[in-house]
Order: sequence, then structure tokens, then C-alpha cells
Amino acid sequence: MELQDILRVAGVGLVIAFLHLFFEQTGKKEYSFFIFFIAYLYITAEMLRFLRIFFTEISSFFSWLSA
Repeated sequence: MELQDILRVAGVGLVIAFLHLFFEQTGKKEYSFFIFFIAYLYITAEMLRFLRIFFTEISSFFSWLSA
């Protein structure tokens, strides 16, 4: 996992937070909910990708350790 990945997730989070606040203030709560739901799906997909990278690194470490 690189710094670029972390900054991308943080940037998406900030944009989603600002859009959420904007739609809440303008009274369009349904848009706010959909923005939040799409952001939740995106973050879930990113976390699954991070976990896959993590477990790949762990398995390569254990294979190196057992060799």
C-alpha cells in the first residue's frame, strides 16, 4: 500500500463529506443518502483490495520464513 492509495481514499472521503453537507443543507436528503451509499461501496472495494495486498504480503513472508 502506497501513500498515493491512502491520499486517494482520503480525497474521496473529503469530497463525499462536502457533498453530503451540501445536500443536507439544501434539503435534498435523498441525494445525500445515495452519495453516502456509493461512497460506502467504494471504500468497501478499496478495503478489500488493501486486504488482498496485505494477505499476499503475509503469505509471501511466511513462505520466505519457512524456506
